Amino acid sequence: MLEKPHTTFDSILLVHSGEDYFSRLEHIIENAEAEIHMQTYIFEYDAVGIRIGEALKNAASRNVKVYLLIDGFGSKSLPEKFIEELEGYGINVRIFSPLFSANSFYIGRRLHQKVIVADAETALIGGINIAEKYQGTATTAPWLDYAIQLKNPDLGQQLQRICNSIYFKERSLRRKKIPAVFFTLEGTKVEILQNDWLKRKNEVYKAYIKHIRYAKNEVIIVGSYFLPGRKLIGAVKRASQNKAQVKIILSGNSDVPLLRHASNYFYTKILHYDIELYEWNQSVLHGKAAVIDSQWTTIGSFNLNNLSSYASIELNVGVDSAEFSQNYRAHLHEILEQCHLITPKSLATRHYFGSKLINWSCYQLVRLIMLLITYLPYKRFLSLKMK
Repeated sequence: MLEKPHTTFDSILLVHSGEDYFSRLEHIIENAEAEIHMQTYIFEYDAVGIRIGEALKNAASRNVKVYLLIDGFGSKSLPEKFIEELEGYGINVRIFSPLFSANSFYIGRRLHQKVIVADAETALIGGINIAEKYQGTATTAPWLDYAIQLKNPDLGQQLQRICNSIYFKERSLRRKKIPAVFFTLEGTKVEILQNDWLKRKNEVYKAYIKHIRYAKNEVIIVGSYFLPGRKLIGAVKRASQNKAQVKIILSGNSDVPLLRHASNYFYTKILHYDIELYEWNQSVLHGKAAVIDSQWTTIGSFNLNNLSSYASIELNVGVDSAEFSQNYRAHLHEILEQCHLITPKSLATRHYFGSKLINWSCYQLVRLIMLLITYLPYKRFLSLKMK
């Protein structure tokens, strides 16, 4: 086991979707002096995308090295002309796994992490994409989501190595597994958690299972695209049996109706385990986070479903800090007060036979889709391992 280095935190901040996130993102880009790595699933050509694109172009004009990696599926609508414009300023743009390439058909393995690292020191990590829906407008609220801002040279260097590895397609299948790196100071421990099953990284998934399973007092989960596997359901069930209060916040307004119906299939089972289930209806809930026992918090891009567990590239931050976790817990309790509590009685009023059949059908269809799109990376993994 590697010795865990100790370091000094200049800052570790909770960041909210909306102007809070994009003003911080813009500030980080504007103040970069040497190098920027930005990796995201969705980069849209709208007011927000143009705004961040301008900031990146200005940075490149100051001779800052800029590396932008966007997912080939999530950002498929980004105009080629806009990409060429960015490249014209000297920005290094690469598309991760285009759906069709010279030798493969990619579906399952997506670049789903959302991270920016500037000068190997300042970083933003979360679930927020570059799109106007996360910013909000004068008439619509931003999608509910979160990020963590970190400013620390040791963490920054670790994150830059991660971004470099993905951007420059470094292979690590034959390397010895390296444990996750912790950074601690005065009772606070920060951990960079990766999930990339193809490269044998399951850190986010394992962290969720570990902390939920052994929770003693309270578990609060923020779950967009919620379709947990057997182990996670087992961990949640065990926490509840251990008398921990388990609260799960899901989206009442989903941008993927098929997945929402599939998630609804779980409602009866979840309530059977004496778990409090809530729906957020003020906007689309896109956050992926948890707070355990007012001590450990994770925020990032990892969804509680098999797609994040076994196919996509994900990045979360784990924060072991009573102060940080209690502050985030207080915010989530404010969110809970604005949510709709789902009870067996309220569920019965809307789960008539037709809706149950729809939910069951959607669940089976989503399971089949996820099986297929996670099988393709698995098959690719086997072929690489045999080379």
